[in-house]
Amino acid sequence: MEYKDKIKAAADIIKNSESLVVTAGAGIGVDSGLPDFRGNQGFWKAYPPYERLGLSFIEAANPAHFERDPSFGWGFYGHRLEMYRNITPHKGFYLMLDWIKQFGMDYFVVTSNVDGHFQKAGFPEDKVYEIHGSIHYLQCLNACTSNIWENKEKIDVDTESMRARNFPKCINCHTVARPNILMFGDFSWLPYRSHEQSNRFDDFLDCQKKSKIAVIEIGAGTAIPSIRHTSERIHRNLNAEIIRINPREPEVKRPNIGIAEGSLKTLSDIDEVLND
Repeated sequence: MEYKDKIKAAADIIKNSESLVVTAGAGIGVDSGLPDFRGNQGFWKAYPPYERLGLSFIEAANPAHFERDPSFGWGFYGHRLEMYRNITPHKGFYLMLDWIKQFGMDYFVVTSNVDGHFQKAGFPEDKVYEIHGSIHYLQCLNACTSNIWENKEKIDVDTESMRARNFPKCINCHTVARPNILMFGDFSWLPYRSHEQSNRFDDFLDCQKKSKIAVIEIGAGTAIPSIRHTSERIHRNLNAEIIRINPREPEVKRPNIGIAEGSLKTLSDIDEVLND
């Protein structure tokens, strides 16, 4: 099927659906200007200091840094926090919200991203499930309390050394706080906020058993396939139709549609057909 035919088929799926699930991985943020951490070269291009230190993304995104050297641990996450705060989500986020209103669809978002950009674009907090947590929330490094609280601090980072000049403290014991994010090799993440989101998503799916559902999956790869598995589970259990948008790994079984293009172009082209 040619690209333009896939776009038309995707538009038909959306306008004929009663409910929409958006499943999104890191690829959706590339068109907003967020760095692509795919492979060491992608990570080091965004963060040259870690190349000098010989650290991969997996090694940099390790909770052990907060225990051994919190200034270094917060260097990476503090820089990301300020970047996510300063960058505006691209137009594709807003187009999907427009379709939800235009076609009167019930909806939910499931994302592995920790940047909070769906909420920033206007998706309500109670309609988003962040499976790996959010950089905009904090927890105690030592889990002295089960509290998870909003991170309102500005982290000042020396971008040459990637060390933070200041970092948040636990609101209870006043030792180091860490992002409420599931990191690599992480045994101290507090999942309670994400569990509440997961329960709301399950309740949403329970109400959709007789609905015609579209799944728009964006930028979700196979290296960490949690998001792809979510899309496929909804397809399998609720007979939903998947629109998989991924420039590198668009493969999906028919009758689902795989589109080998970036998120902004694809969503913009679908919108053009929907409003033709």
